[in-house]
Amino acid sequence: QVLLVESGGGLVPAGGPLRLSCVASGLTFNTYALGWFRQAPGQEREFVATVSRDGGSTAYADTVKGRHTISRDNAKNTMYLQMNSLKAEDTTVYYCAVSLAFGATQNSRYINWGQGTQVTVSS
Repeated sequence: QVLLVESGGGLVPAGGPLRLSCVASGLTFNTYALGWFRQAPGQEREFVATVSRDGGSTAYADTVKGRHTISRDNAKNTMYLQMNSLKAEDTTVYYCAVSLAFGATQNSRYINWGQGTQVTVSS
């Protein structure tokens, strides 16, 4: 059974940093691409960033490009999202997910999801 557990969310002042983590179990971690998504209440889940199996390739939504960095540590079965220069509009629940292929930005291309972690940016 695949299990993804996000952590690292919390309350942070605008302009500050925050690092999210996603620990995976129940799968061969380095054979999957990974992604971060976020979803505000009443909104569709939106793509944030994705990383390839070996961590060598990444892609970002325009809304976070240049501010956030996705990475992974295959030895620890863990993915990260380093978020910098946080804005009030970054406030929402963040989810990690597993995909069979790198580069996917649609929800339907991801096969397993974590339970989410709340990020709140105070202005």
